[in-house]
Amino acid sequence: MSETAVRNADILLIEDNEGDVLLTSTAFAEGKAQHRLHVCRTGEEGLAFLRREEEFADAPRPDLVMLDLNLPRMTGHEVLQDIKESDSLREIPVVVMTSSNAETDVLRSYRLHANSYVVKPASMDELIEITNAIEAFWFRVVKTPKF
Repeated sequence: MSETAVRNADILLIEDNEGDVLLTSTAFAEGKAQHRLHVCRTGEEGLAFLRREEEFADAPRPDLVMLDLNLPRMTGHEVLQDIKESDSLREIPVVVMTSSNAETDVLRSYRLHANSYVVKPASMDELIEITNAIEAFWFRVVKTPKF
């Protein structure tokens, strides 16, 4: 693959684990572009960000959502279903990034129209490799609609 410029993007990370938030933001900082990583700690907060409700009225429309399945109150699958059933949000790519390796979670995520499913790695080096691959694929290889 030729070395194509990586565009800076807005990424919404819906993740309640502070350690995973820190690791993911560090991994993206190691990448070729300086993406703007927005973090929501619950599914409800993530949906409010996407819908630009209340405190998120001025939130940018993210170019990519990274979604954990294990969230408090509202599960990641419920968030994914809401996103993909929304006429105004369904085109936003959603990468499920979770600790679950269960085939039932993988299948359910794809049935709910996740764009990809990634199991969180065990090491920081692997996480950097994964975020670099996500960055390369979503921001250099594929063409997505402009919102």
